[in-house]
Amino acid sequence: MPRTVFYTATTLNGFLADDADSLDWLFSVPGGEGGDADFQEFLSGIGVLVQGSATYEWVVRHEDLIAHPEKWPAYYGRRPTFVFTRRDLPSIPGADVRFVRDDVRRVWPQISAAAGDRDVWVVGGGDLAGQFSDAGLLDEIRLSVAPATLISGKPLLPRDLGADVLHLTGVRRAGAFAELTYSVTGTPS
Repeated sequence: MPRTVFYTATTLNGFLADDADSLDWLFSVPGGEGGDADFQEFLSGIGVLVQGSATYEWVVRHEDLIAHPEKWPAYYGRRPTFVFTRRDLPSIPGADVRFVRDDVRRVWPQISAAAGDRDVWVVGGGDLAGQFSDAGLLDEIRLSVAPATLISGKPLLPRDLGADVLHLTGVRRAGAFAELTYSVTGTPS
C-alpha cells in the first residue's frame, strides 16, 4: 500500500497561501521555485498527486497551463492527479487530471491503485491534508519552512495534531529553508 505524504512549503508562521490563495510569497524566497535535487528524488518515488481545487487553480493560472499544457508533464511527468473539488474546473490538455467530488476515504481505493507501488503526494492544500489525516491515511508531513511570514492566509494544517500523532524524523537545512519531516501515526482524536 502506498504511503501518503503531505509535502509543502509554509511560512514561518504557518501559512500555505495568502488570503487570495496565492503562492507568490514562496516565489520571492531564493530557491522557492524548486528545482532542488532532493525534490527530484522525492518526485521519483511518487505515483499520484492529490490536490485541492484552490491549489490546482493557482498552478493552472500561474503557469498558464491551459495555453501551455506542455509545462504540466515537465513539472509532474505523466502521473495521475486527483483534484478534490465541488466546482467545474478546466482540464489541462493531455494531462491525466481526475476531478473528484467525494470523501477521501471513498476515493482512496482509486488513488491507491493508481499509485501502484509508489507514494501519494498531497500537494495542497492544508484542509485536504487534514482530511487525509482524519481518515487515518496520512503517513508523513514534510515541511519546507520559508524565511517569510504573512499577516493572514490559508493555514498549514487546520487540525489539532499532537505529539501522540506527530513524530519528528528529520531536520535539515535546504538553502534558505528549514526542512522538517514528521511521521504521522494513528488517527487524531
